[in-house]
Amino acid sequence: MYAVLVTGGKQYQVSEGDVIYVEKLEAEVDSTVEIDNVLAVSKDNGEFVVGTPAVEGAKVTAKVVAQGKSKKIVVFKYKRKKDYRKKQGHRQPYTKLQIEKIDA
Repeated sequence: MYAVLVTGGKQYQVSEGDVIYVEKLEAEVDSTVEIDNVLAVSKDNGEFVVGTPAVEGAKVTAKVVAQGKSKKIVVFKYKRKKDYRKKQGHRQPYTKLQIEKIDA
């Protein structure tokens, strides 16, 4: 059984027990989060349900494992012949989720 869900503007295909990294959610570590924006669900009996745009009554329950920041990326802006150089770093915050249950 798996589901396709949307959070943080991105789509994820998940099944029970999966660990995913999503855009930062306002939740404490070891708390549970319910995501009800589920686009599609594949059930154990082979039935595949696609929503318009979301599946009615479907939700995914996940446990927040960690909050953190990803690796640093370097943003370097440069204009030739103009003596313009700008170096900047960025670390994107994330939330690590473990999928516990898929209700459809």
